[in-house]
Amino acid sequence: MSKRNVYLVAGSLLIVAVVLLLPSFAARAVVASIIVLVAIVWLSRTARPQNLESDAVKSSRDRTEQPGEIFARGELFDATMNGMREGLIVVDKDMRVVASNTAAHRLFNLSRGSLDTQRLTELTRNPAIYSAFLDALQGKERSDVKVETHGPDRLIFDLRVVPLLGRNGDGAAGALGVFIDVTRTEKLEQVRQEFLSNVSHELRTPLTAILAFIETLEAGAIHDEEASQRFLSIIRRNATRMHELIDDTLELSAIESGKVQVRAEQIELQPIVNDVISSLATKASAQSVVVTNEVAKGATVYADARRLEQMLSNLVENAIKFNRENGTVRISFAEETKVGSTSGSTVAGPRSSVIIADSGEGIPAQHLERLFERFYRVDRARSREMGGIGLGLAIVKHLARAHGGEVTVASELGRGSTFTIELPKKTGVGD
Repeated sequence: MSKRNVYLVAGSLLIVAVVLLLPSFAARAVVASIIVLVAIVWLSRTARPQNLESDAVKSSRDRTEQPGEIFARGELFDATMNGMREGLIVVDKDMRVVASNTAAHRLFNLSRGSLDTQRLTELTRNPAIYSAFLDALQGKERSDVKVETHGPDRLIFDLRVVPLLGRNGDGAAGALGVFIDVTRTEKLEQVRQEFLSNVSHELRTPLTAILAFIETLEAGAIHDEEASQRFLSIIRRNATRMHELIDDTLELSAIESGKVQVRAEQIELQPIVNDVISSLATKASAQSVVVTNEVAKGATVYADARRLEQMLSNLVENAIKFNRENGTVRISFAEETKVGSTSGSTVAGPRSSVIIADSGEGIPAQHLERLFERFYRVDRARSREMGGIGLGLAIVKHLARAHGGEVTVASELGRGSTFTIELPKKTGVGD
């Protein structure tokens, strides 16, 4: 303790003793008040310069060492703005951009440089954007303005623009616009609408046939035994088609929602292929198509046996349907290690491939990319004639992905098609 502090403590104790020796409480109170006032004045004169210096040093240290620096320089604000998925643009009353973020740069296809200082008309000719900002500058808030881009990737945005009022309250000094990307939502809505349309159409066709033949029977054809049997057969076939459509729709919905559990295990492939061939033997004979199992005995795959059989049944049945007379369908097996994602496959590393190759007419190249979409058909008329619903390949695709694998197709007109189910190989089992 310094001498100064020792003297200060001793003096304080002496003053307290003197106060306590005074004869009356009033006298003690008066003297104590005087002492307190003198102490406050003395402390203010002696301690203030040191405190000011301490505050200055502390402020300097805060600017150089404390996390608050990020607020002073606006770095947190910039990081927040540029980390947003939504595009943000601020314009002044002259429609000149005064602030923007990285997402806005992508929106206007500006890979480098800045949007700032540019007029809005220099960035876009979209009348919806311009009118929304113009209304905001006139004090009107605009929301739910749909904006579409027409670049390589078509994007859809919901635009909301609000006025930025001046300090003097004399109208808007600028406007702030937020572009919310709703591309995925719009695509999902389009898929939903297409799905409902396709389901309605697929149900309407057999239902119309059923009602028509029921009316014919009610009109008197029921008394013609031969005709009635033929009509009842047609009604049954169309009712079966509706039943399959509903089952496949529910199945696909369950798979896509993740409700279908895949219980993969190491299973032998050859017996499963034999079961599939046996179940489709009648259809193959009717089409004069020979289906052969080229899978070696003992070959195994890591999959759910029931789901694998379902995938193979869909693919082999299609290979029979769209084959030529006296054609062939060959089912084989291969193992390899894929170093990356190629040919649309997502399976990397050790993999097992189940290959279904047919000698049919092949699929035109422009259809291959969309072949696994729901209700997509290369030849709609022929598919309906053969009882195709258009969900089989979509189910195969989602079941393969549920296994962590993929299904791919290669085709050449006049030489047939080859579908491949690629499944990850469980290392350490059967290696």
